[in-house]
Amino acid sequence: MKNIILIGMPGAGKSTVGVVLAKSLGYKFIDTDLVIQEDQGMILHNIIKKYGTNGFNVIENNIISQISTDKSVIATGGSAVYGKEAMQNLKSIGRVLYLKLPYNEIKKRLGSLGKRGVLIKKGQTLEELYNERIPLYEKYADITINCYGMSIREITEFIKKIL
Repeated sequence: MKNIILIGMPGAGKSTVGVVLAKSLGYKFIDTDLVIQEDQGMILHNIIKKYGTNGFNVIENNIISQISTDKSVIATGGSAVYGKEAMQNLKSIGRVLYLKLPYNEIKKRLGSLGKRGVLIKKGQTLEELYNERIPLYEKYADITINCYGMSIREITEFIKKIL
């Protein structure tokens, strides 16, 4: 099996599921948000503050489009789907799984968007962001997993079964 790439909204559980899945498969775990932070030498919300949403998109696209790995679970930031080259690279190195949750569940899970480093345009609501991204997640996903009502363990076991 090649790499497993997790996409979805912030709060969908990509990083949490990713760590558990990687451990259970004996794979490496890569969180693209952490890779970006390490590359830039600052946390996400400071990168967004410094470069703006468009600047962050460029940085994220450049970094993810250069990821080269094998036998890894890759958890992407929720905004990774804005990067065409990034998503082409990810699709070429593994299977892309969309961890889908309804809007109300995402809203419930997320705290302060600014502190979390969620890439959201000035004046845009979380619901508008959700509606903007859903078609992109669906476009790039090889497999969509409806995670509503499932525990981390159940999602992990489901992924292992379908792959």
